Amino acid sequence: MLAMLALEDGRIFRGTSYGAQAECSGEVVFNTSLTGYQEIFTDPSYAGQIVVLTNPHIGNYGTTPHDAEAARPYIEGLVTREFSPMSSNWRSTQVADEYLERYGVPVISEIDTRAVVRHLRAHGVMRGVIASGENLDEAALVAKAKAVRNMTGTDLASVVSTKTTYQWDDKEPKNQTGDKLLSVSEGVDQMHVVAYDFGIKENILRMLTRENCRVTVVPAKTSAEDVMALKPDGIFFSNGPGDPEPLEYAVENIRELQGQAPMFGICLGHQLFGLALGGKTYKLKFGHHGGNHPIMNHETGKVEITAQNHNYNVDPSSLPENVTQTHTNLNDGTMAGLKHKTDPMFSVQYHPEASPGPHDSHYLFRDFRKMMEAWKK
Repeated sequence: MLAMLALEDGRIFRGTSYGAQAECSGEVVFNTSLTGYQEIFTDPSYAGQIVVLTNPHIGNYGTTPHDAEAARPYIEGLVTREFSPMSSNWRSTQVADEYLERYGVPVISEIDTRAVVRHLRAHGVMRGVIASGENLDEAALVAKAKAVRNMTGTDLASVVSTKTTYQWDDKEPKNQTGDKLLSVSEGVDQMHVVAYDFGIKENILRMLTRENCRVTVVPAKTSAEDVMALKPDGIFFSNGPGDPEPLEYAVENIRELQGQAPMFGICLGHQLFGLALGGKTYKLKFGHHGGNHPIMNHETGKVEITAQNHNYNVDPSSLPENVTQTHTNLNDGTMAGLKHKTDPMFSVQYHPEASPGPHDSHYLFRDFRKMMEAWKK
């Protein structure tokens, strides 16, 4: 069946429909990862977005529950150059086409994704619509794209967050071959981490568990008082979708919790730290989405290759003197990490838990563990 991608500026791309035979809308962004498409599908940070994958061949190794970052896909729609209707991998339990159809996610394929990416790089991310059918009205689809709710000013974190508090149970975490992974912190006391869920990825929870942490996950709007009542050794602030500025409840909670326990933030959590510390955030032209972003660690002098997925960033010039910039994105010079000079809190604007990779930044979970140990003493 024919499919069409219509952008709000009137640009039209025609291709073939896969996945769900449905219409979807959202902000159109591109991701440069070479692998890990299922992790991208199921990352809650993509809520409200249509994702263009630059790797030309998608779906070839199918899908498996072991690779999911959430219980279901969160992307609104998918744009690819070539979408495989079959899978060829011993781990696959369902082909990607059937998997996305099952969850109502439409796919448009067999289009020039290079042209889409160049258009977004030149003009910035924009709203779009994917539709399928024999007689598609281009003007009507462009009008629908223009009417899509703008991401700026929208609180999506509370939408994708858990509705109830729960204990994360991953007693025998597995790697991709199915072997049990031993915790790097075996033989030491277990730490209790309370994790705010703004759209948390499951591999973050696995990484915390591997540092011998007991993790309690709480809804995005849980009060600081309720978190402290859980007697945490540390508090984690997760990734999530959308604009950080509408999340005033989260910013206020961070201010109340600052100095009461060690705190670690990733992605949206990092942006919320910036706001809580008196800084400002701004929207990037086309965001950072992919698994190959170089980051300079100013404390070690080393460069880390990182996975990233965000459209907003903290303005380092807006932060007070008691905050240090610890990491910088070498692609565009944007701020990628911060640390408070006196209180035990730090955050990064990328995904150190990256699954399936890269793994250069796993040390940050160990740093969080060490910070909790020092605080406890």
